[in-house]
Amino acid sequence: MDSLSGAGPRRARGRLGEASPGARAAAAPWARFSAWLECVCVVTFDLELGQALELVYPSDFRLTDKEAASETLSSASASGSVVGRGAPGMRKTDTTTVGLPCPCKQVKDSSVKRGYFQKSLVLVSRLPFVRLFQALLGLIAPEYFDRLAPCLEAVCSEIDQWPAPTPGQTLKLPVMGVVLQVRIPSRVDKPEYSPPEQCSHESLLPTPVVLASVHELDLFRCFQPVLTHVQTLWELMLLGEPLLVLAPSPAMASDLVLALISCLQPLKFCCDYRPYFTIHDSEFKEFTTRTQAPPNVVLGVTNPFFIKTLQHWPHILRVGEPKMSGDLPKQVKLKKPSRLKTLDTKPGLYTAYSAHLHRDKALLKRLLKGLQKKRPWDTQTASLRRHLLELTHSFIIPLEHYMASLMPLKKSITPWKTPPQIRPFRQDDFLRSLEHAGPQLTCILKGDWLGLYRRFFKSPHFDGWYRQRHREMAHKLEALHLEAICEAQNIETWMKDKSEVEVVDLVLKLREKLVQAQGHQLPVKEATLQRAQLYIETAIGSLPKDLQAVLCPP
Repeated sequence: MDSLSGAGPRRARGRLGEASPGARAAAAPWARFSAWLECVCVVTFDLELGQALELVYPSDFRLTDKEAASETLSSASASGSVVGRGAPGMRKTDTTTVGLPCPCKQVKDSSVKRGYFQKSLVLVSRLPFVRLFQALLGLIAPEYFDRLAPCLEAVCSEIDQWPAPTPGQTLKLPVMGVVLQVRIPSRVDKPEYSPPEQCSHESLLPTPVVLASVHELDLFRCFQPVLTHVQTLWELMLLGEPLLVLAPSPAMASDLVLALISCLQPLKFCCDYRPYFTIHDSEFKEFTTRTQAPPNVVLGVTNPFFIKTLQHWPHILRVGEPKMSGDLPKQVKLKKPSRLKTLDTKPGLYTAYSAHLHRDKALLKRLLKGLQKKRPWDTQTASLRRHLLELTHSFIIPLEHYMASLMPLKKSITPWKTPPQIRPFRQDDFLRSLEHAGPQLTCILKGDWLGLYRRFFKSPHFDGWYRQRHREMAHKLEALHLEAICEAQNIETWMKDKSEVEVVDLVLKLREKLVQAQGHQLPVKEATLQRAQLYIETAIGSLPKDLQAVLCPP
């Protein structure tokens, strides 16, 4: 295995949901491995030289100098991490670190000035499969630190035999004598689904270890110290507010950040976030400048220096080591920013923000009672996740209903005319509609819902939601128009009194719609596509030979 030597050639990467890389190019080295991981790295710490990337496997993979520096600094500070480059459902950046604790070994060694050597094992991936990679590290690390390079090579070869991570499929992933059974999440999944069941058919493989989720964290464990402020934090996430999370360890900081951004499901999180951020990250200056407003980002840190540097940020959450107060986890208190001290800041949520919605006391009582009765944590997590899911649904449903009302009626779409436009989103009209069709129909919580919607309109999440929904509606409108054309009685009759320019224009428009449909952007049936192709051929056949040659070059 070669050590890293700066930037160099990089293997092509596919996207989640595309055809298997192995199917696209069977001869491509490490094609199946690349669908799951970019590479596996070992970072070593030297007292004189600092942290260094000792090896990368597969050996032909090259990180940029910027990425390599980010990995080595993060892994040395965090005792390792799983590093990612963004993925579906994640904020994508050049050097996003999905901060996860990974095994780090320290061994006494008298030949080293420090008295011991320290190494970290790092997985680099584009996929936000936090739970899966945690399990994978737990299997790989002990063996690697005993057997070193040969173990790493064997593990990578096993991963290179895994099937592609196709959304919606349940897969068995053999590694080091263990079979991990996982279900790959899909865009069409409902936010809550049952964990994958073990396959009943016999197999020569060992009984699989079933992972309930490849990406969802234990929400209740992550939110233990902030249960009394979950709704306030949900509002801050909904509004895309800048938030600094200071925790005692990288594991706690990253888990809390990932839990926070997941609490908006099924609404897509459209802001930036860094589960584990250090002073060595390339965006440090950008995030700490006082010459402009704080960016819409959630930062997870462990260095108290950030409290001084980011004292101008509107929201800072500091949590300590998990402690119990009797039978209950000790809760952080809501504090004013003016009480923020630089290095001696006590745990608390430091913010001047006043929640728009009243706290759900019944939920808190139910969770705390569950703790006293030692209710299983997965039950507690399910209860908390269901509450947040229902809260988000109650907030989004009125927006969805109003947005749907802006869609032109199907009867207004005629074959030979440009389809009508989607009507504009008028915030005042929407707010007036809440009196009869607001969140009070599905949510018992009282509060200033109007004020929350007004602030939401200014957030990146409204912009992201609106753009996505408008794009989906535009595609639906195009599909309905294509269906109207294909269901027209007779194209020959239409062409009789039309000029050549009008016929050519129809051909070009139909071709454009076909390209969109074949790219899975338009929701149309296969029969409609076949009929559209027949119309194109009929229209071209009615034109002079010279125009036919232009439209259908040999």
